Amino acid sequence: MIVTNNNQKLHDFKAWSGAVDTKQTILDQHKSEDFEFLIDELYPDGLTETQLNDLLWFEEEWIYKQLNIKNQ
Repeated sequence: MIVTNNNQKLHDFKAWSGAVDTKQTILDQHKSEDFEFLIDELYPDGLTETQLNDLLWFEEEWIYKQLNIKNQ
């Protein structure tokens, strides 16, 4: 997963607000590698921390569907 100015893993990303729960669910379901692969495919040039946070916060249902995580 590429984050502009940081090549960090989901585990190391400091999510805030509504993104915190989505991030934790991905980690709890052991889907972080799948999520990172998805992000790499969708954003080959990377994305900012704010973009990543917004994706986790506002696209929770889509992320869960892509990662085959049952709605929490």
